[in-house]
Amino acid sequence: MERRDVEIFLALAEELHFGRTALRLRVSQARVSQSIKAMERRIGAPLFDRTSRRVALTPIGARLEDDIRPAFERLLAGFARAVAAGRGMTGTLRLSFEAPALAELISLRLNDFRARHPECAVEIREAPFEDPLAPLRRGDADVAVVLLPVTDDGITTGPVVHTEPMVLAVAAGHPFARKDFVTLEDLGRDTVLRAAHPPPDYWREPPEPWTTPSGKPITRGRAFGTFQELLLVIGAGEGICPLAGHAEQYFARPGIVFVPFRDAPDAQWGLTWRTAGETSMVRAFSSEMRQQRR
Repeated sequence: MERRDVEIFLALAEELHFGRTALRLRVSQARVSQSIKAMERRIGAPLFDRTSRRVALTPIGARLEDDIRPAFERLLAGFARAVAAGRGMTGTLRLSFEAPALAELISLRLNDFRARHPECAVEIREAPFEDPLAPLRRGDADVAVVLLPVTDDGITTGPVVHTEPMVLAVAAGHPFARKDFVTLEDLGRDTVLRAAHPPPDYWREPPEPWTTPSGKPITRGRAFGTFQELLLVIGAGEGICPLAGHAEQYFARPGIVFVPFRDAPDAQWGLTWRTAGETSMVRAFSSEMRQQRR
């Protein structure tokens, strides 16, 4: 079995979408389909259930993923370390964080990377709130940890490094502040404030307008260029805002209540880098983060 076939299988097991898998691996969708069919013929059983609306792992496919992914990722990480040693991988990896608190939340993994690669220094910096990918585009950062999904041209998405539930930030006097939880439908009952950069796709109904799952319009408030300004306006009662769950721990204040969502998708933070700027250090860091995540 070719290494590329294993990569295609593992990527499809994550994406559960033939088109996204092809884009991620930079191959044709036909190549993905052919590879999976050949693997299924060799194994003698379907690895994926395919319908016109969804792709899902079969029990055999799920077991195969569990069996081979850790070994494959250790293999990649081992080769990355060997190549780094052979090429004298030294220097500084500039790591940018959209949410600075994430540097603390994944600090153990950062320390592990430093221990495994003492020849590499890791420099941590904060990304601008209004455009978290700007340091990558300018060449001021080698890797950025940002809220997924990211679909920008020229940006490669690596492994998820942190997953957490979403909360709704509301003023302490807001009716929602007395609720045990909120739902996505509640977003249609007030003005939803936002950062200056576009929100993730799952918070809007493309192309426009924003709607709740039932189709109720969501009123969008003005955008804010700094997180502190956003919190200030929420506390003043001008609107509400969905935030990643760590905000409750790191940005607690008397005037704001963070209410859990019952039905919102989790926030996923992942590694990204400029496709044209991929280096041995970037590949080694990505491999380490992916392996430690499991």
